[in-house]
Amino acid sequence: MATLKLGESLIPFELQGVDGRKHSTASYRDKPVLAVIFWCNHCPYVQAWEDRVLQLQRRYAGQGVQLLLVSANDPKQYPDDDFPAMQRRAQEKQYPAPYLWDETQQVARAYGASRTPEVFLFDRERRLRYHGRPDDNYEDPAAVRHHYLRDAIEALLAGREPAVGETEPQGCTIKWRR
Repeated sequence: MATLKLGESLIPFELQGVDGRKHSTASYRDKPVLAVIFWCNHCPYVQAWEDRVLQLQRRYAGQGVQLLLVSANDPKQYPDDDFPAMQRRAQEKQYPAPYLWDETQQVARAYGASRTPEVFLFDRERRLRYHGRPDDNYEDPAAVRHHYLRDAIEALLAGREPAVGETEPQGCTIKWRR
């Protein structure tokens, strides 16, 4: 499991976005809910969950929810995850959330992230309230029984503690630099 534990504070960072801008967690301090999701292009788990996660950003943006997608994979091992490929992917899929490059892998290491996708969801006070996978079925959206991330977002927006605070992340391992 992650180094960052439930109830602990967000670890601030600033990273380059595929939009050509720097994005810092401080830039989103007015958002009542902030998710840091470790992400990449090549992982079949990310690809399977991609549309569902992007839809959550579209659905809840008007209520102040902000997702930050962070890719930390070593592009030498996985060229599909290099910065130009990230830019192409975000453009092709019309990402509604910033897609950020953790080139040094310092953010992923600080969070203790190990998978893509891996969700860290923070409340208004920037305390970790949910950590894990987006839902319980990456393969078949129609077969999802537990919408962990969506339900946690809705709980936080309503001022409640999420019913499920942690699930085991499921996905590809982060590709660490050698």
